[in-house]
Amino acid sequence: MSALLVFGIRGTVDWKLALVIDPPTDLMALVGGYFAHRFSGGTLKIVLAALLVASGLLMLFPVQGGWSRKRGFGWWQRSFRDYHYTVNLWIAIPVTALTGLAAGMVGISGGSFKIPLMVLLCGVPMRVAVGTSSAMVAATALMGLTGHAVGGDLAARWPVLVLAAIAAGGGLLGGAVSLKTKPERLKALFAVTTLVAAGFMVFNVLTTR
Repeated sequence: MSALLVFGIRGTVDWKLALVIDPPTDLMALVGGYFAHRFSGGTLKIVLAALLVASGLLMLFPVQGGWSRKRGFGWWQRSFRDYHYTVNLWIAIPVTALTGLAAGMVGISGGSFKIPLMVLLCGVPMRVAVGTSSAMVAATALMGLTGHAVGGDLAARWPVLVLAAIAAGGGLLGGAVSLKTKPERLKALFAVTTLVAAGFMVFNVLTTR
């Protein structure tokens, strides 16, 4: 939400896009959060690592523009500011729903998959995808949190609040830096940091068994 303040002020959030493709993610995040307690911690870590590896590798691929001229039901010709892109709703809606389910289970916001989805499959410019994702992940994280709370998995202690405050500060700083970084570098940075996080998670799984 702190990053959303930065992107919202600079006008890089495509609110219409977020309102169309994000609701399935939020609903499934609630479901995933509620049923997460049925799975072991190791299983959830493996799911998270797999998601991070897949999303990081996806961002190493070049952007595909073959759908830019598609027309018909399910193909949304979207114009936002000076950008024009085609959103493939046939893929965007199911993928975001599955992303929400996994994100709710493992306690992440789903941005790691939403950004590759928007950039690679919908042709959304990287800067707009990052800004729009900040709005989408805030809602997804809230729904996942609600599901975990209802399922009895929430332990709100002071270290959590400290980490949340630090993350909020990082969101403000990261948003400001993102707006000054070239889209190509943002894409590469996203891939590298996501793969590094996946590596740490895999290491944790292997060393705690």
